[in-house]
Amino acid sequence: MIALVDTPIDVAAVLAEVEGEQQGGVVLFLGRVRDHSQGKRVTHLDYDAYLPMALSEMQALEVEARERLGAERVALVHRTGRLELGAIAVAVAVAAAHRPAAFEACRWLIDTLKQRVPIWKKEWFDDGAHWVSPTP
Repeated sequence: MIALVDTPIDVAAVLAEVEGEQQGGVVLFLGRVRDHSQGKRVTHLDYDAYLPMALSEMQALEVEARERLGAERVALVHRTGRLELGAIAVAVAVAAAHRPAAFEACRWLIDTLKQRVPIWKKEWFDDGAHWVSPTP
């Protein structure tokens, strides 16, 4: 499951994508919208993405996690649009034969997704907003 969605992420569906009887380790990471950043109160976030390139890069990350890190099943789902406080912005699930590979692949996937995938976050505060990464 590789997806960019503009509706709430279905965590049960993400986990179902990686479930299997041969995988002993399953790791799920959820990134949520928090209420503060840079010492200021966040009111909400906006995410924008260059969809064709973002999906292609997310698929490449899945392949790389399988080939290099031993991930056997991968699900990557990221939200776009306006997200309120507490909303899930990103879900990464990995299943592998053993827990070390599942943990390592999950950590690598979220860290690398933030570096390589063209998804941009705008933080909104009571007194204005700013792009966290370069604007789209």
